[in-house]
Amino acid sequence: MSERDSMQANDVPHKNGSDDPVAGSPEQAGVAGFLAHLVELRNRLLKSVLVVLVLFIALFPLRNDLFTLLAEPLSKHMPAGTTMIAVQVASPFFIPLKLTALTALFIAIPFLLYQLWAFVAPGLYKHERKLVAPLVFSSTILFYLGAAFAYFAVFPIVFGFLAAAGPSDVNFAPDIGEYLSFVTSLFFAFGFVFEVPVAIVLLVIIGVVTPAKLAEFRRYAILIAFIIAAILTPPDVMSQFMMAIPIILLYEFGLFVSRFFYKAKMARAAALAAQEAEDDAARDAADEDDKVTQRHEAYEQQAASAPLDFDRAFDEAEADQRRLEAPAEAPNEPLPSADASQPEPQPESQPESQPESQPEPPDGEPPARDAPPKKPSDAG
Repeated sequence: MSERDSMQANDVPHKNGSDDPVAGSPEQAGVAGFLAHLVELRNRLLKSVLVVLVLFIALFPLRNDLFTLLAEPLSKHMPAGTTMIAVQVASPFFIPLKLTALTALFIAIPFLLYQLWAFVAPGLYKHERKLVAPLVFSSTILFYLGAAFAYFAVFPIVFGFLAAAGPSDVNFAPDIGEYLSFVTSLFFAFGFVFEVPVAIVLLVIIGVVTPAKLAEFRRYAILIAFIIAAILTPPDVMSQFMMAIPIILLYEFGLFVSRFFYKAKMARAAALAAQEAEDDAARDAADEDDKVTQRHEAYEQQAASAPLDFDRAFDEAEADQRRLEAPAEAPNEPLPSADASQPEPQPESQPESQPESQPEPPDGEPPARDAPPKKPSDAG
């Protein structure tokens, strides 16, 4: 259900006039999304089953030829005049039918992997989608290479060893049902074993391990390769070595390829870190601009609330102008010293009532006495 439909459903009132508290809730949206995914998964599975069914119908007339082609590596090493046997009554019909179904599934693997990728791709990021398509393609090619390696290289050696290892008085005539199970297990075993490079690259991409750790783990990888070969192959040394050696070589190949993906991953991480640093710097600059804007707004509000005193501002500007012009008017005046700020001492003033000093008398004469001051009466 789309968002538009959910909005229309929420706008429609109930018959009793009450609103539905569950309509449009996150739980309902989650259930609707889950059901949509289930429907898409069902459609993908139906397409896959339909393709396998069409291939099965097309290959059904060739069922006996397919079994003859599959039995060719064993038929070359069987004694002359002997063939495989069918222990069960319905084996000659059901075994080729089963082989036809497995062949149809084997051929449809690219289409099945594409359906899986188409279902998962919408939930991936853009760079992840770029990696999934090459990985799916490479995994398909490696699976087919593993199956081809088993058919053309492993089967002749394994069947030749098994045919010659038995007693001479034992008639070597395998059952067709056992043979089909045996070769099918080897096909899928070698097919999945050849996926080692893809598994290594995926582990490096998701960050589980690094190429350096994988290089240190090489000795343990060799041991695990021989253990896997001993479990999946017949109990002969040749088949074990023929599986273990490709595993080791594929491990080295995956390690070589993973280094390129690791370098690309580190470069992408460095680019993201640089981008985040630039975003943080831009965010800090924007915050600083906001602070300056807020400060200017505060100044404007303060100026609006308290009007400017033009007289005071004019007096301050005139005083500044006088201070700036003062050195230009008297350029030759000495600079005031540190003591110039202190005022010079002024001589003490003499009282006005003190008479002027009389001239000194000549030698031998007594000093003249001061004449008494005239009285106002005598002046009259």
